[in-house]
Amino acid sequence: MAGRKDLIREILAGAFFLLGVIVLFVFIFTIGRDKGLTEKKFQISILFRNVGGLTEGAPVRLAGVNIGTVSMIEFLEEETQGRRVRVELNIFEKFRKQLNGSVRFTIKTEGLLGEKLIEIYDVAGKDKLDLSQPVIGEDPFDVQDLAVVFSGAAESFTKTSTELSKIDMIGLTNVMTESSEALLTTSNGINGMLDEMQEIILKSKRLLDRVEQKLIDGNLFKVF
Repeated sequence: MAGRKDLIREILAGAFFLLGVIVLFVFIFTIGRDKGLTEKKFQISILFRNVGGLTEGAPVRLAGVNIGTVSMIEFLEEETQGRRVRVELNIFEKFRKQLNGSVRFTIKTEGLLGEKLIEIYDVAGKDKLDLSQPVIGEDPFDVQDLAVVFSGAAESFTKTSTELSKIDMIGLTNVMTESSEALLTTSNGINGMLDEMQEIILKSKRLLDRVEQKLIDGNLFKVF
């Protein structure tokens, strides 16, 4: 009886073990299929100056759709157009036609934790890229660069404020007042000249009218 019970326990243990293996296999297959582990892929090499914390396994997106992952990040033996880091992308074969046009590759930060990923954008009006050759990517935006820009702007603003504080505002006001008075005097003088010219024009017109009337009457040279 004891031997029979041990045999039943061993059979049940084996069955549970086999069932566990089957469940694990189905789980791994399902997850792998959802992640595209069983799908055919092709590779694209992107060159960057700085990857800004990008890691292997990061997603690759086109128009918000995950189309692959970052498979490898390594340094180049020699710089190419100022780039020294090569990022290898695994792209699902079914998305190849979406990359047949002109595209650009950039590193983007997403989420509160600052997750890095590769974002692909369509670019109209540019030549088609040869994806069989390494592609020049756009470096991620560096917050430190932004800090340097703001620091320079703040320093320039402070310098400008200091220079403005050295200006004698009272003296500047007096100069502007004197200039305004001089302009007002000049304007009044010009108005006076215009009035005199208008008076002369009226008198000349009246004289010409009288001469014209004399000519019409035929007594321009008559005294009486």
